Amino acid sequence: MQTSGVFWLCLAFLAGCAGAPGRFEFALIGDQQYNAESEAQFPRLMDDVNRVDLAFVVHIGDFKAGTFMLCDDALFLSRRDQFDASRHPFIYTPGDNEWTDCHASRTGGFEPVERLSRLRELFFVDDQSLGRRRLKLERQSDDPRYTKFRENARWRVGPVLFATIHVVGSNNNLGRTPEQDAEYRERNAANLAWLKEIFAAAKRDGSSAVAIFMQANPRFEYWFPASRAAALETARLHERPSGFAEFVPALAHEVLAWGKPVAVLHGDTHYFRVDKPLFRTGEQSPADRDRQIEDFTRVEVHGFPGSHWVKVTVDPADPAIFTFRDVIVDANRFLRP
Repeated sequence: MQTSGVFWLCLAFLAGCAGAPGRFEFALIGDQQYNAESEAQFPRLMDDVNRVDLAFVVHIGDFKAGTFMLCDDALFLSRRDQFDASRHPFIYTPGDNEWTDCHASRTGGFEPVERLSRLRELFFVDDQSLGRRRLKLERQSDDPRYTKFRENARWRVGPVLFATIHVVGSNNNLGRTPEQDAEYRERNAANLAWLKEIFAAAKRDGSSAVAIFMQANPRFEYWFPASRAAALETARLHERPSGFAEFVPALAHEVLAWGKPVAVLHGDTHYFRVDKPLFRTGEQSPADRDRQIEDFTRVEVHGFPGSHWVKVTVDPADPAIFTFRDVIVDANRFLRP
């Protein structure tokens, strides 16, 4: 009993919560700082987040516009300093805008893989989060087979296992050049291995839920029963295979095998939503083909031109574990009274 009491006291201190034991909240942001107005809004967004007692903040990537802002070191260092100024532990996972799209002339004509390497050097230095208060992270790079993939991380608070996985927009960097396709294949293999390890770790630890953060919207709707054939035909016509074709079925497989709440939180398409868009396939369960996977919830964060955030409440006493609420930053409203 004494050990359990110490555990919950430590958790309450970490999460800054005063409610029921084990209940805590965290913030989700992303797809910000795309132009001068958005740059001015970001400090107000962070001020709003910093006023709330939170366990941590997650930025799901895209900290710049993809087609015309420079991808240089000066911007990277500026963003890192802003993230490090967070009152709360701050976890970041890369977006496509800060590396896959950096080949464009208006972004500086950088080599995308070189920019990715630089992101890893600057933002994923050790086993700690960013922020004024740090959170210890386990990284996929701890495994000698995946030393490159420092951005894939996991951590635990209370009964939930949290993890980042490096899946990005721009078709996950597949289908532009042979060199980028090679990068995709290597990272995709690492991501699929990391996905399995996330759920294996959750099972080992007796976790009650899993939350996964990534940048890309993998277009779950393309895998709906009614649109699956259309999606495949579209890909065939454009001769561009989907960069998510292996990831989405693998995720569905793990969610079904897990059988407890799973949240995937992402950005990319700049449309706040909370829904359940993942379905079973015949390979997973022939008897239940095309049925919705009820344990799965998708959350997409507010993105540019909006500059707001999502508050997620974790409550072990709630069977659903997670509750999601968008938080509108009054100072950043487009139309203010």
